[in-house]
Amino acid sequence: MEIILESTITCRECGHQKEETIPTDACQYFYEWENCHQVLKPKEGDCCVYCSYGSAPCLPVQEAGSGHCCE
Repeated sequence: MEIILESTITCRECGHQKEETIPTDACQYFYEWENCHQVLKPKEGDCCVYCSYGSAPCLPVQEAGSGHCCE
């Protein structure tokens, strides 16, 4: 399986999108938008903002292939 390190994250409030590099050493629990200052947190059942709002999930989920990094 190919590991994806770039993810387009989308703000649930203003719809703004930005391509970000997924952290390789930990899940990212918070993300603050530079334009609207909305702070995103993961949806229930997700481990990080990339799994909830990104075009690609976090690295631990990609590596596990299970959909949850905490399993």
